[in-house]
Amino acid sequence: MTALDSSVLDRLFREARSTQVFLPEPVTDTTLRELYHLVKWTPTGFNSQPARFRFVRSPAAKERLAPALSSSNRTKALEAPVTVIVAHDVRFYERLPELFPAYDARPLFEGDAGFAESTARHNATLQAAFLIVAARALGLDAGPMSGFKPEEVERQFFPDGRHRVTLLINLGYGDAQRTRTRGVRLPFEETAEIL
Repeated sequence: MTALDSSVLDRLFREARSTQVFLPEPVTDTTLRELYHLVKWTPTGFNSQPARFRFVRSPAAKERLAPALSSSNRTKALEAPVTVIVAHDVRFYERLPELFPAYDARPLFEGDAGFAESTARHNATLQAAFLIVAARALGLDAGPMSGFKPEEVERQFFPDGRHRVTLLINLGYGDAQRTRTRGVRLPFEETAEIL
């Protein structure tokens, strides 16, 4: 396998920003489906794929989401073409015989709700990170948010009680004229060590 071209790395990482302001350009169903079809190939423990996505795009769906958002996130989410709710299925292990047939891993999780929930959350967070990178690869910009009331989002969009909200991600085409300067990043020497 060869390294990606430097311009691709720029788009995915070095020049990408957490976008706060988007152009009023719609994101199509085709693009959202293509986004999911990239994310589904990304790794998760036991191939568990616990993330569940709600692509909030219609005015009615945005209206349902609005009360759950912090005041600092409400306007940017309502103005973004799409806000993705990333949740995790706390009973993801029910699908493991199909998704991970190597051996029956269900007993690891069936009797330990805390372990199942933390495993689902960690893997759904991983899937959310890949969703951001995949969005950038498709020409979209992304702005992840954690300022929201999870219980309200779950009540509105996951009323079955088996899903917990992990993260919200605004998607669209960023307004380059109104994008903030990137913040400082810590150097390798302060954050990493080769042993």
